[in-house]
Amino acid sequence: MKLKNLFVVCLFAAVTLFVLHEVGAQAAPQRIQIVAERFDFAPGEVTVKKGVPVTIVLTSKDVPHGVKFKDFNVVLDVKKGETKEVTFTPDKTGTFTGQCSVFCGSGHGAMKLTLHVTE
Repeated sequence: MKLKNLFVVCLFAAVTLFVLHEVGAQAAPQRIQIVAERFDFAPGEVTVKKGVPVTIVLTSKDVPHGVKFKDFNVVLDVKKGETKEVTFTPDKTGTFTGQCSVFCGSGHGAMKLTLHVTE
């Protein structure tokens, strides 16, 4: 009888550890470093997975910039020399265009960041 109880306790502990590990692994967002500089984002294209949390870490090198993904209701603005981040979970697949959300000069309209969301 004692051996059976020990087995049940060990099995319960193993399942609990597995579940906690899976929850922890899913909770950690993918971090993507983006540098904004007139009139470019580096990198200019990023690929992420649907349903997996993403943290965009945006740094501006020269003037105030921002990035806006209308499809995901994400807006992030930064001042010159500043770094800010936003976390979201993409809920649809496709290719989405992020625009600079702070007017930064004559090339502002062409400043885009492409987000590919895959299954």
